[in-house]
Amino acid sequence: MKYIFSLLLCIGLTACDPQLLEQVLSGGNTLGTTPLSNAEVVNGLRDALRVGAENAVSFTSKEGGFNANPKIRIPFPEEALRVKIWANQNGLQSQVTAFENNLNKAAEKAAKEAVPVFTEAIMGMTIEDGFGILRGDSLAATSYLKKATTTNLTARFRPIVDQVIEDINLTGFWEPISKAYNTSTLFTGQQQVNTDLGAYVTDKALTGLFYYVGDEEKKIRRDPKARVTDILVRVFGSIDK
Repeated sequence: MKYIFSLLLCIGLTACDPQLLEQVLSGGNTLGTTPLSNAEVVNGLRDALRVGAENAVSFTSKEGGFNANPKIRIPFPEEALRVKIWANQNGLQSQVTAFENNLNKAAEKAAKEAVPVFTEAIMGMTIEDGFGILRGDSLAATSYLKKATTTNLTARFRPIVDQVIEDINLTGFWEPISKAYNTSTLFTGQQQVNTDLGAYVTDKALTGLFYYVGDEEKKIRRDPKARVTDILVRVFGSIDK
């Protein structure tokens, strides 16, 4: 159990006996069982990341994945909250609601494109990467995936978000509110707003996606039902014994 428990650190469970960890990393066998090879450890990591990433994408990209989830729902842009307050005070509540709903629909559609980017990063994991995760903190695997994919995901998400903004006429909800607000600043002296909706939605979509990659990582660590492949069962199964 200690041997496999140490391997479980590949997705950052808890601190363990440093001496035991060194035995595991050097291929030591403390219980008379056959140690997993470096390749098997990395394959286990890849499976953990693949399962977690695919589940996170499936969850966030479904209808309501962002919009109906208070944990990751994209709110009115923070830098334009004064616009929302003004709009609600001036009879534009329905436009505000429609605008926020469509922000989240754009994120849901973009999230569908994450799987191939994640897959490429996962398959590119080296043995060095794997043991770096093994020695890492409680979200080491998610952190690896975030570092390896954020640039590509941003490049892939942004044109999709921009297209959704155009297709569902998101600016049609935004412009009347922002233009009316900007007109009011001529009398109030407040600063006008010019929010880049594409950048805002893209950033929030990535934040929500990685929130659930991390959540899936935790499930694989603690829930046997989440270990859906043979290598995951072999690497993580004995923690319940």
